[in-house]
Amino acid sequence: MFNLLPHHYTAVVVGASGGIGAAIINQLLSSSKVGHVIAVSRQPPRIDNPRLTHLMLDVSQEQGRQALKTELASQPIHFFFNAIGILHDDAQRLFPEKCLDQLSVESLAQTMNINAYVPILLLAALKDSFKGSHPAVIASLSARVGSIEDNQLGGWYSYRASKAAHNMLLKTASIELKRLNKQCTVLCLHPGTTDTALSKPFQARVPNEKLFTSAFVAEKLLAVIAQRTPDDSGTFWDWNGQPIDW
Repeated sequence: MFNLLPHHYTAVVVGASGGIGAAIINQLLSSSKVGHVIAVSRQPPRIDNPRLTHLMLDVSQEQGRQALKTELASQPIHFFFNAIGILHDDAQRLFPEKCLDQLSVESLAQTMNINAYVPILLLAALKDSFKGSHPAVIASLSARVGSIEDNQLGGWYSYRASKAAHNMLLKTASIELKRLNKQCTVLCLHPGTTDTALSKPFQARVPNEKLFTSAFVAEKLLAVIAQRTPDDSGTFWDWNGQPIDW
């Protein structure tokens, strides 16, 4: 897909200060084809490059999404990568539920908001930057546990449901965006278990060979994206280039 993007294309990475988001930015900046990377996060990424602009915004809030829309002013976005996600939050007593007794309205709402609503509301806010006739790639982090077909173990109610909702929302958006821009490609991506703050409490039982660095994941995900075309819009892929059932 990247071979379809113009020389000196514009990329936007949301969740830029997290492990995968920052690694994606590093990978993008290693290519001379990228003209401008716009990093969006609440904390500045530890990257210094003249082709990088950082916008310190909280896009989980409507004010932050509107500020991003205003900043971009409908300019074409060629590559959009969403790395925002939540699995646990000690401060808010948020954790993956193992059983029905652990469910609460608060945990369901918070997880659904960050993992499903925020990504689709970002696309809604930036719709004018995707429509037209320019090649545009939208990639958003999902998770294999969001696959209904793959769910054989149960548990993790909020997280599973939020990622399943994320996938349906992105799939639906891919249909609308295709009408607005035939060169638009929307992809849901499973990064595998990555050594970041999101997975840290759950790494004990993960074999070393299945616990990936952010740099490895970024390289793999960009390679998967590179192999896709607009005909693949609205599909779900893992880090190794294998399609995942919904």
